[in-house]
Amino acid sequence: MVHRGSRIGKALLGVALASWALGCGAPKPDAVSTAVRAIERRPNLVLIVADDMSPDTGAYGDPFAWTPNLDRLAAEGVRFSHAYSVSGVCAPSRSALWTGMYPTTIGTHHMRSWGVPPPQVHPVSELLRAAGYYTTNSSKVDTNTSAYLATERAAPQPRGTDIQRAVLGPPLGAWDESGRDAHWRHRPDPGQPFFAVFDLFVTHESRVRAPTEAFEAAVSAVPPERRHDPAVARLPPYYPDADEVRRDWARYYDLVSAADLEVGRLLAELEEDGVAADTVVMFFGDHGRGLPRAKRWLYDSGIRVPLLVRWPEHLAPGTVDEELVSFVDFAPTLLALAGVEVPGHLPGRVFLGERQEPERDFVFAARDRMDETDDRIRAVRDRRFKYLRNFEPEKAYSQPIAYADAMPTMQVWRRWAAEGRLDPIQQLFLSARKPIEELYDTRADPHEVHNLAGDPEHQDRLAAMRGALDDWIVRTGDLGGIGEPEQIERMRGAAIDLATRAPQAKVEKLGGGRARVTLSSETPGAAIVYSLEDGPDVSWRLYTSPLEIAAPYRLRLQAGRLGHYDSDEVVIESAG
Repeated sequence: MVHRGSRIGKALLGVALASWALGCGAPKPDAVSTAVRAIERRPNLVLIVADDMSPDTGAYGDPFAWTPNLDRLAAEGVRFSHAYSVSGVCAPSRSALWTGMYPTTIGTHHMRSWGVPPPQVHPVSELLRAAGYYTTNSSKVDTNTSAYLATERAAPQPRGTDIQRAVLGPPLGAWDESGRDAHWRHRPDPGQPFFAVFDLFVTHESRVRAPTEAFEAAVSAVPPERRHDPAVARLPPYYPDADEVRRDWARYYDLVSAADLEVGRLLAELEEDGVAADTVVMFFGDHGRGLPRAKRWLYDSGIRVPLLVRWPEHLAPGTVDEELVSFVDFAPTLLALAGVEVPGHLPGRVFLGERQEPERDFVFAARDRMDETDDRIRAVRDRRFKYLRNFEPEKAYSQPIAYADAMPTMQVWRRWAAEGRLDPIQQLFLSARKPIEELYDTRADPHEVHNLAGDPEHQDRLAAMRGALDDWIVRTGDLGGIGEPEQIERMRGAAIDLATRAPQAKVEKLGGGRARVTLSSETPGAAIVYSLEDGPDVSWRLYTSPLEIAAPYRLRLQAGRLGHYDSDEVVIESAG
């Protein structure tokens, strides 16, 4: 085991990467072939995901918030008090949501990553689609994987350069429909169950610091009397009490109110369509609020999220659930609710429904490269204590990150530091070095500013959480100790070919002008889609079993896999 911030050795990391290449455990047969359990009625599944949002709502006891629709959703369902992302930033967090895997296991832990997940890893939406769900995403489909792995790349490059280009389009086969206008209302059969994801970008950090005209447009639906007064805001103790900080804080809360109104609209649409009673609604943030020392960080301000779940006649209204929930728990839970077999390689647990599994003891989170800045940190959380290990304590907390430093709060914070105006708690985040270990009693110290790692009274707790992290690093094959360029080269070698091989068709004549067509791809884990339509705007269907079609036909095929380029389109036509 590794203690006090030391790194796992190269040999152990080689074992971890070998585990990744072989499939991260002992998976069941290809996950797309999962069977649907015989259940009386499969619920619709709606996920509403707010960018950059902490549990800053009335239902969570925040008197500064104005969130009537979210408060109503909490009153009609369950409020989870201990829900956590696996990262303090969007791309790794969403990788965990959509694949059910820890980003550190599949190489998607850096912000904008070049991960190539092993072949049995499929987006949860693809598995639901294979089980008969109509799947839509409006509008973030980011799994933090990229098929563009530059051979000459030696180090992270500035944002926006060609060498850092990430493939952010929807994974082939994952969604029936993706884009701003994607909606369950577009499914061809009104009786088909649906899995619909709605992303609320209005709370994103870029909106906090947006020019006045753009910001006002974003919050235009919030009644003037419900706007948040910067003068009465209660700031966390680590922030300097400056006008710029108060303004950013109040703006963030205005944006949360704007998101709340969008939630109200979606809930009303479920009612209008008569499907609310048959729908599981989950609302949560993709990580903590988009402000300094929150977004990108593993303190609760960066990884603790609101989680509200409504499921009429299945969940008792107005209840509070204190169990620990991690983002890796969402995929198995969604599959279980839909009656789909949960693949054996998923590390999460089912936290809802008849197949609910025992509560976890800890949740885990990771920080690695954030844009142009490297810093490896790991975190463990139980219901009360938070443990962090800084693998690079010689680096400052607040290394410059161009995108993050554009926030007025960060600018005034740095200015006050240069002028010697910060108190000891405010100065911590501007320190030139970090401690190797941090331990916080979040019940007594919710802002995590009093490090107990050196306190004799807490050494047993420190040792227990240190051991939990050591075990998790080994058990999940944490790739964070491998340099990113080396990791990329190893994954490229394991993947062999980043272009998905085109589908192959085996055609068997059945008589009467009909044929059975069996499709395959030489790329392990590839998803195959097909269409019998012509033109650019066709409806692509996910291939799950042999097709029986009548001549004449013109069958269009394409294949893709996470972290790979999609194949070229192949056309199979009947003779004559």
